[in-house]
Amino acid sequence: MITGLVDRMVSVNIFDSATRIAAQCFLTAVPLLFVLGAYAPTAVLDQVTASVSAVFGLTGQAKAQVEQVFQPSTDDLRQATGVVGGLMVLLSATAVSRAVQRLCRRAWLLPRAGAKVAPWRWLAWIALWLGALVVQGLLHNGFGAGAWLGFPVILVMQAAMWWWTQHLLLGVVRWAPLLPGAVVTAIAVSILSVTAHFYMPRALNRALADYGSAGSVFVLLSWLIVVCVAVAVGLSAGAVLSQEPFLRRRLGTPTSPPDETGQA
Repeated sequence: MITGLVDRMVSVNIFDSATRIAAQCFLTAVPLLFVLGAYAPTAVLDQVTASVSAVFGLTGQAKAQVEQVFQPSTDDLRQATGVVGGLMVLLSATAVSRAVQRLCRRAWLLPRAGAKVAPWRWLAWIALWLGALVVQGLLHNGFGAGAWLGFPVILVMQAAMWWWTQHLLLGVVRWAPLLPGAVVTAIAVSILSVTAHFYMPRALNRALADYGSAGSVFVLLSWLIVVCVAVAVGLSAGAVLSQEPFLRRRLGTPTSPPDETGQA
């Protein structure tokens, strides 16, 4: 299994794929913040602020900057953004969906024609992850019960999201074989979310104090790359695990990559 996992990592080109996805996420996030700030209701903006602060454990100057970004929208901001501009931002955001789809396809060794190309899938992926961002604050706090409940809730939510992500963006692999990748990725990302509480507040506040906004950009992009490496490793490891004899028999994993009709 170790040899198969190493070969799969090389095939996926882990660091290159992770860096591309991280860069796409960052470039997509900035214009999406403007659109969200222009059109989202105040209650949604407040919840997003709480969610971002909870995910990274932000304090001090970093938290103040996030709160400033998500100030209630004004008519000037709406006019500057425009409906057409907002739609163009959403369409350009599909670059992230396509990058994640390429990662999933490589993890499962699917040929280029083996992944279904349907724009609604890319938009649906963005919509669901934006919805997940809004409720992150409530989930991290365990709906008010505290972190003891928040961590398992986040773990289950991450597993469900990455299970659904693979099924949506691949379209030709059945649900059961995708479960190991979802679980491994969820564990990796959830552990990183815990570490973020210890690292990110200090790193962001130090970067803002020393270098201003440019420093925070470097910290955020570096962290995104780490998270995306974890995702790439998790999805690849899950694909390899599901093809091991023990799990393959129980999950019904095909012995060869499925074609566009879903047949092995």
